[in-house]
Amino acid sequence: MSSLAAAGTARPLAVVLALGTAQTIAWASSYYLPAILAAPIASDLGLVPTHVFGALSAALVISGLLGPRVGHAIDTFGGRGLLAVSNLVFVAGLLLLSVAHGVVVLIASWILLGIAMGMGLYEAAFATLARIYGSNARRTITGITLIAGFASTLGWPLTTWLASQYDWRVACQVWAVIHLGLALPLNLSLPRAVPLDQPHRPDPGASRRSGRQSETFAMVLLAYMFAAASFVSSGVSAILPAMLVAFGATPAQALIAGALVGPAQVGARLLEAGWLGRFHPLLSARLAMLMNPIGVIALVMGGPFLASTFTVLYGAGNGIITIARGTLPLALFGPSGFGRRVGMISLPSRATGALAPLALGVMVEHFGSSALWISALASISAFFALLMLRADQTR
Repeated sequence: MSSLAAAGTARPLAVVLALGTAQTIAWASSYYLPAILAAPIASDLGLVPTHVFGALSAALVISGLLGPRVGHAIDTFGGRGLLAVSNLVFVAGLLLLSVAHGVVVLIASWILLGIAMGMGLYEAAFATLARIYGSNARRTITGITLIAGFASTLGWPLTTWLASQYDWRVACQVWAVIHLGLALPLNLSLPRAVPLDQPHRPDPGASRRSGRQSETFAMVLLAYMFAAASFVSSGVSAILPAMLVAFGATPAQALIAGALVGPAQVGARLLEAGWLGRFHPLLSARLAMLMNPIGVIALVMGGPFLASTFTVLYGAGNGIITIARGTLPLALFGPSGFGRRVGMISLPSRATGALAPLALGVMVEHFGSSALWISALASISAFFALLMLRADQTR
């Protein structure tokens, strides 16, 4: 019995709603947490906010290093149990963070959160869906990103309210309770994985060696593309308001333009779920990588008058690339071994995403607004990497 045989019994809408909600909670209580709590945590512990963001960067690196092993475990056993365990690790990390009174416990809590992120964020969710639906997982992958795309929209106000009404420690504790009371049952509601058919193993020979080299080459190209995309996404997000002001926008204009990033991401994901979903994911990814350079050109030519155009294009590109992290490897390599491949492909992007805010910040200090051209060049190089891939290269 194959995984596809079980796809009919696992209703896609129910799975998307459950996993999408659990992903929203996971992202809101980890990746997006320091944006609100870094300042009060640092003030309470006698640190500076940079130290808290540095702990998040370390957690991202830890989660990336775990990716291949987590993916292999999902390939072997399915993702239901592992995602449920990630909720318990999130709980442990959040509760430990809530009682931190010094650097040692702060670091220990983010190590736990890094482990939880490696087990419980998008890559693990994508692998879980590939294990349930096989090659037909593209729509469900798009579906959970549509829901979890609101993680900051929903998470930031809730975290802000909890921190202002009580304190940051209570905010962490409430998120831990949400993991136990909502996210854990939702992940446990996912269908169990069924045994996969044993893949056909061809006889050794030249054609086999050639195919292996082709797959390795494609994985290297994808790893580079996602690493460049992560560098742009994380780096530009960190400097966006200040960068728009540097181009002549007022703080109010920069705030309004920045607020368009989220809706642009969701709009692009709706487009991917609809019209773009009829085409190979390579087309979506190539279009996405061109959006940031086009936006930079518009910003340079139009200044503050085209600031909103830049943020819409930048956000739309981010929205599609997030989906491509799951759909593109699935389309190129198929569902067999999907989790481990995605973990390996995503590892460099965790590192570039963690380093990008600091790197682009330094570039802004030395080159000013010209730093945006560096992000545009990174996107263009990723676009050319995608041009070297063919839809039938590895299948």
